[in-house]
Amino acid sequence: MVQQILAVILVLGLLAGALWLLRSRGLAHYHGLPGRKSPRQLESIARLPLTAHHSVHLVRVSDHAVLLALSPSGCTLVERLDRTAAAAPEIAQPCAGASQ
Repeated sequence: MVQQILAVILVLGLLAGALWLLRSRGLAHYHGLPGRKSPRQLESIARLPLTAHHSVHLVRVSDHAVLLALSPSGCTLVERLDRTAAAAPEIAQPCAGASQ
């Protein structure tokens, strides 16, 4: 029993040593558990329900804002904005056909 425990400890020590050696040479990148230190890469910004089965979602993906239209038949990309364009939106112009 003691021999098996020592064998497991030896194997775990060898794995930790190999990871340390590979990281020190730049061949392995381990940043801890995912989601603990890094910022979220995918974030829901807003959702607008249109009908019971149709909606529009604004999602941030890394450095982009993505506008998606969801329906029972699938998902459609409506617009994709860079981070700078999403941070400073332009003033909306009224539609040409809109009554004033």
